[in-house]
Amino acid sequence: MIRWLLRLSDAARHLARARRGPADQAAGRRGEDLAHRYLERRGLRVVGRNYRPPGGGGEVDLVAWEGDTLVFVEVKARHTDASGAPERNIGEAKRVALQRAARAYARRAGVDWERVRFDVVSVLLTQPPDIRHVRDAIRPSGKRK
Repeated sequence: MIRWLLRLSDAARHLARARRGPADQAAGRRGEDLAHRYLERRGLRVVGRNYRPPGGGGEVDLVAWEGDTLVFVEVKARHTDASGAPERNIGEAKRVALQRAARAYARRAGVDWERVRFDVVSVLLTQPPDIRHVRDAIRPSGKRK
């Protein structure tokens, strides 16, 4: 019953966003909603969405804990995979901006950089949605292997 209500709530929120703004932004937010629920069903505890550091310079779509690991998640949502898998659209500039925002978050939270991981959740907005979670998708700079 609760899952059904959450899906209904997500669908209503998505329709409202689609009416208010650009279609690509609405698709991105829908992808974040789906990724959020997906990760929580797999045991991650999502503690933040769309984190931007106070000084600017990047954004983290989702912030979650998995055990004692702080996980920064980049969500890539597309209606089709005609131009390739969504997760392949993360360029170097995006990686740098993502790590800058993640460092600010980790510093404010008092989390050692060694306990940080970067994941990507790829969402194809088909019926039903196709969701793929890639752990450790981005190797953070300054982290020992």
